[in-house]
Amino acid sequence: MPCRAPLPSLLLLLLLGSVRASGAESSPHLPAPKDVMVYSYNFHSSLRWSPVKVDRGLVLYTVHFKTGAFNQWDEMNCTRITQTECSFPMSLKERRWTVVLRVRAELGQVTSDWVETDPFVAERNTTIGPPKVNSVIESSDSLLISVTPPFGSEAGDVLQYHVSYWENATSTTKKETKTSNTLFEIRNLKELTLYCFRIQVELMIHSDLKLLGLQSVPECYRTKISEATRAGYIVVIFVFMLLFVNLVTVGLILLWRHHKTIKYWSQPPLEIPSHFEEYLKDPSMPVLEVLDNCVEDDPLSSSVLFCGEGSQACGSSLDGQAHSHSISSESEVT
Repeated sequence: MPCRAPLPSLLLLLLLGSVRASGAESSPHLPAPKDVMVYSYNFHSSLRWSPVKVDRGLVLYTVHFKTGAFNQWDEMNCTRITQTECSFPMSLKERRWTVVLRVRAELGQVTSDWVETDPFVAERNTTIGPPKVNSVIESSDSLLISVTPPFGSEAGDVLQYHVSYWENATSTTKKETKTSNTLFEIRNLKELTLYCFRIQVELMIHSDLKLLGLQSVPECYRTKISEATRAGYIVVIFVFMLLFVNLVTVGLILLWRHHKTIKYWSQPPLEIPSHFEEYLKDPSMPVLEVLDNCVEDDPLSSSVLFCGEGSQACGSSLDGQAHSHSISSESEVT
């Protein structure tokens, strides 16, 4: 005969099952952080991720790490933080270490799933920036450049600077040179020419591994004039000035010697008055008779008409005529 469970026990089991089911359905779910990645620039590394958005409350984040040599998760001073970035501690500054990180979101007692990163090695995965150009000294045929490495060097670091330069800002023909010195010179340049250059750093990790950095922003400088060219310009200017002074002197001498000829040719040509020219063309015209009649009628006015300005003889004759005219007038009155 089969055993039957007591009715109160069955009711209690059903009640507990429904409570667990309702609790599982109503338990909140917190999304995990997204876009989790390690950002490293000049060996300064940090873990970054996108913020988790919720309707209520403040989401906190916790970050753990482990290395390839010690495969155990450990905290890295980023426990329950509000920021979405966690910088590497000093214990993880070794460039050759393999590091794996993970992060999760927390809201009260609720936590999201962990999100792990790919293994990160600083000397392989960091981004090397361009070097800093401290100074550029221009000469007639070279540029002396002083730079500073983009990061602090360690023992065993071998840095090489790749320099590409070209003539003018629009030229496409580039030349390249390499050097391991922070003070180097670009030589065999043209004088008084604009040159532009870019520099990038290459970290020689070992013979099979090289890490090439970013190129710097192009900088342009103009070479100076050489002393020989400067002296040549001075000689040319002096010769032109001496030639100009000689030409001016010769011109003044010629002007002084031939001033009479110049004065003669600069005077306007003499022309016969139009009424005399008409008479000479046709002597039958009564021009002179009219003039004679005018002289007989008024000798004084006729004298004034035909006398030139500034003539003593004319002046004396006019005075004599005026005097005789006055005497005759007085005699008539008497």
